[in-house]
Order: sequence, then structure tokens, then C-alpha cells
Amino acid sequence: MLEMPVSTAVSRGNILAAVRAAVEPLPYVHALWEGGAAAFGRVDAWSDIDLQVDVDDDHVGEIFGIVERALESLSPIALRLEVPQPTWHGHHQTFYRLRDAGEFLLVDFVAILHSNPNKFLQRAIHGSPVVHFDKTGVTSPEPLDADAMIKMLRARVASLAISREMFRSFPDKELNRGNLIEAVAFFQGQILRPLVEVLRIIHAPARHNFHTRYIYYDLPADTVRELEPMFLIADADALRAACRQASRLFGETLAAIDWDRVRERLSAP
Repeated sequence: MLEMPVSTAVSRGNILAAVRAAVEPLPYVHALWEGGAAAFGRVDAWSDIDLQVDVDDDHVGEIFGIVERALESLSPIALRLEVPQPTWHGHHQTFYRLRDAGEFLLVDFVAILHSNPNKFLQRAIHGSPVVHFDKTGVTSPEPLDADAMIKMLRARVASLAISREMFRSFPDKELNRGNLIEAVAFFQGQILRPLVEVLRIIHAPARHNFHTRYIYYDLPADTVRELEPMFLIADADALRAACRQASRLFGETLAAIDWDRVRERLSAP
């Protein structure tokens, strides 16, 4: 039975209203929207808040102070984590936990430079954003180049096939040495992770590199049930069996890739 989060003084609606009220009047802020669970219609009691703001380049520094003051008007900030620059996505990002919002309702705040064309708005990858305001049309969908993605995925599949064949003996090597921890780590990295990626290429190609993120939504339920025991390795015997099963499934999945179907999935609205 799931344990529901305890009731907190600060709600999701409180946070969204406070941030919007603080940034919408600013002439250098163009838009505010939610991604994450909200963009996929999956907000539940454990969801955090993924907020993106489009801001003029020369004001990105001050927007965080404004947002922090808005959050502090609701509750003291218990934890603050600024992602070091340069970030992998090229934006400015800080996480907040409010004392009175509980441990699940984190605020993931991303400031996107107005000059940056990559705004996490490719629907096939990031879902449909929940737009709180948009003054200049910056939240229009970003097109996904299906031809370029197919070309990249074909090369990725070829690389995965080679690397998996090259390193598939590593778990056995460490098991033969009695090093279960290292064997499990190699299994997860060299066998299981490539397997999940090729499954994603078939079922959710735009999110091929999300690994386990959204796996319960992106992959068929029977496939997820087959994968679950591979992430719960109890001992060496279980690991050897998981290696055999994952290898079989990897080969079957490679053979089942239908690039026309992949293109259809990439091109779907």
C-alpha cells in the first residue's frame, strides 16, 4: 500500500501562484511554463515542480533572486542547490526545497536565455508544457528533425551492438573473481543500459537516452515486468541468469527494429 505524503502548509498551487506573480510583471521575462510530470498530465502527490522561464540574456542573474524572494514569502528555503555552469543543457538551473512544502515538492527552476533556441519544447521529447503566461510566443512547439534523428539512431544502434559485444564478458570476469559488486555494475552499464536504450528506440525513440526515466510510461507493461528482476539482483546466480536473459532480449530487440515505425513515432504529433 502506498504511503501518501503528509499534508504540508505550502501547496503546489501556492508556489506556482507566487512565482508567477513575481515574474510576470517583469518586462524582461517573456514566458513561464511547467515541464516534467505536468507536461505529460501525470502530476500526483509525489511530483515536484519543473518550472522554466524565458528571460532576456542580461537579466538571467537577477531572476533567481526574485524567484527566491517569492518562495521565501511562503516558507523558508531549507535547501538550495545550484547546478554548476556549464550545465549539460546550457541553461541556468537551481533546485529548492521549502521547509513547509515537504520533501517531495521540490522546485526545479530553469532560466532559459531568450537568445537560446533550445527551450525544452520539443513535444515528442518533453511533452506539452503547461504555460502560465507567454508574452512573445516563445512556447511555440520546437520541431523535431525526424531525418536527423533517424540517422543518429541508426549510428547509435550500430555503436551499441559493437560495444555490447565488446564488453559483455565483463560481468562474468568479475563473477569469476568473486567481485559481485563490480560484476553488477558492469552488467548495469554494459548490458542492461544498452538493452533499455534499444527498447526505447523502438517504443519511445525521441527519448532513447532517458534510460530508466519514464520507463513505466514509455515501454509496454510486459516489457517492464521482464526488466524489473534484472534491476533486483540478489546473488551471483541471479546475475548470471540476468546476463543470459538480457543478452537474448537485446538480440531480439535489435532484430525487431522497424525504422519506418520508428519514423512514425518520431513524427507523431
